[in-house]
Amino acid sequence: MMLASLHPVHHCPGRVRWRYQPGRAALDEAALMLAIRELAGVNSVRLNRRACSLIVEFDEQVLDALQLGERILALNPAPRSHAPLASEPATSRTRLAANVAAMLGVNLLPIPLRLPLSLLMTLPVLRHGVGELTTRGLTSHVLEAMAVSISLASRDYLAANTTAFMLELGEYLEDSISRRSDDMLRDLLKPSSDEIWVERDGVEVQVPASEVAVGDTVIVGTGMVVPVDGTVLGGEAFVNEASMTGESRAVAKQRGDAVLSGTVLEDGRIRIYAEHVGQRTAAARIADYVQQSLTAKSEVQLQASQLADQLVPRVLGLATGAFLLTGDGRRSAAVLQADYSCALKLATPVAFKSAMYAAGKAGILIKGATALERLAEADTFIFDKTGTLTNGDLVVTDSVTFDNAYSADDLICLAASVEEHYFHPLAIAVVEASRSIKGRHFDHTEVEFIVAHGVASEIDGKRIVVGSRHFVEEDEGIDISRHQAALHQLYLEGKTLLYIGYGGNLIGVIALRDTVRHESAATLARLRASGVKRILLLTGDHHDRAMELAEQLGIDEVFAQLLPEDKASIIEELTAQGARIAFVGDGINDAPALAGAHVGIAMQRGADIARISADIALLKDDISAVAQARELSCSAMSLIHDNYRLTLGANTAILGAAAVGLLSPIAASVLHNGTTIGILLNALRGRQA
Repeated sequence: MMLASLHPVHHCPGRVRWRYQPGRAALDEAALMLAIRELAGVNSVRLNRRACSLIVEFDEQVLDALQLGERILALNPAPRSHAPLASEPATSRTRLAANVAAMLGVNLLPIPLRLPLSLLMTLPVLRHGVGELTTRGLTSHVLEAMAVSISLASRDYLAANTTAFMLELGEYLEDSISRRSDDMLRDLLKPSSDEIWVERDGVEVQVPASEVAVGDTVIVGTGMVVPVDGTVLGGEAFVNEASMTGESRAVAKQRGDAVLSGTVLEDGRIRIYAEHVGQRTAAARIADYVQQSLTAKSEVQLQASQLADQLVPRVLGLATGAFLLTGDGRRSAAVLQADYSCALKLATPVAFKSAMYAAGKAGILIKGATALERLAEADTFIFDKTGTLTNGDLVVTDSVTFDNAYSADDLICLAASVEEHYFHPLAIAVVEASRSIKGRHFDHTEVEFIVAHGVASEIDGKRIVVGSRHFVEEDEGIDISRHQAALHQLYLEGKTLLYIGYGGNLIGVIALRDTVRHESAATLARLRASGVKRILLLTGDHHDRAMELAEQLGIDEVFAQLLPEDKASIIEELTAQGARIAFVGDGINDAPALAGAHVGIAMQRGADIARISADIALLKDDISAVAQARELSCSAMSLIHDNYRLTLGANTAILGAAAVGLLSPIAASVLHNGTTIGILLNALRGRQA
């Protein structure tokens, strides 16, 4: 049975949710859901493997919840979705068993039967070698076929069968390790829903995922995967976002909160306004990146493959030389057992994929091996200021009144009363400050919003304006000259000023500042410890403000008062000077810089175009993930270089020992294949980084 037990969690008329315990048989979701749907009285089925949740809607006139549970537990459908995948390892194991039997029994057979059996067991090796020779030229498979042929010609049937067994065992384990590294990356993806519940004309209906459109209201309940990116319209729930952010704890979601596709609703029920659907969701984009990463090759992978191919003729030359000098065919066969191809070509991609898996589990999406390699190569890190090293959220630092009739708190409350209708960062900060002091609300007339300037209204018959200096001084004609000294001092402190005019006079200003992320200093220190030589800051802010942040965090160089296009120009200029730049940004105007850098990193709250342009996207709003990604990349490259040296050293030693007659063909085969498997297993260590 696929399910060992069902425990009711929630039951209402026509609907029941169970928490299930998997049975001994492998759980095939597709087969089980199909079998449940075919039960009499069942209307719909939803199963979430991660939450071990099963939800069934049924007709109570046909059966009750108890009867339904008993029938589900009795089901034992034949697995469907993974059968083709399972057959390949089974076939390989059958071939391995046959090779073992031939290797152990060949010398026990009558002499006339030894050659036919050996030819039968080594035929795949010989056929593969001939095929490679005629289509691709001299490769490692040709060397293996030559080694087997020499053993057969010299009637060393044990050596021929041992070689065939070791090659089959090596291929089986290499394929298993390679598939495992691919599967680790695919494990980062969450299954999409084929059917989605939406609200249409006030009625909840289930529709195919392809029919869901932007603007639809999507219903998600306990145990379900969120199928769209959007905003919660109503309801409350706890959502596990580990697949998207790396955060292991479930996060409470309520009206106004953002939710991402691919996350799992663990408890509760919410209505979501769909903002991104189908292939435009975060989960779909991540799926595309992961699929691309499984096939893309980095520079170091290409170099390893080229070196492996270049060494094949040298191994053949060594084997030929050994035979010409000694006339010993067994010695030549031993030399031909050891080549560099397998370990060099397979260990590098396995190490890359393992590191990318570890990064994905930590909330860091690395779009391919090339991005990982380039991040390790970067010697210069450039940060855009807002939203990266700073939180990107303004907070009120000062409330300065120029009219004794109003206190500092009154000033905040006046501004908040007219700003509360808008969602500009300045307005949000002022309203939050008013709430923190539990300030009073001033009644006012309809608020007028002037784009890029401020807001205006009337309180007690007098006009109140809140906004920029240009708006208050030039558009509204309010004199601010008397307060120039105080205003200039706040400006030098790196603060943003919100001017408040009431009744034609400037009654005060509210100063705000973007706060530095508490982990920024530690992140920069970790980057330096990982070998980064220079750290720079780019910003459109005033130079004095930027220098203050640079001194606080220990940044080497500052470029301030920049236009958006200046960032890409600076990166181009530094690249021309030989710098390998990693750029960290989040805004729409950062996209050219992200694309032009040696490697681009986009913050979690970044604009869509920035995240698309970047080579690495952070799935959690944490600047320390930049340092974590750098450390993972350096660790992966170190592991790759270690495996590279180990491959060359071990196989060169085996070749040397075989050439001088210290190793038999059997010993050379065992040592070579054992070394290759060990190196591949070592490459998997990157997933634990």
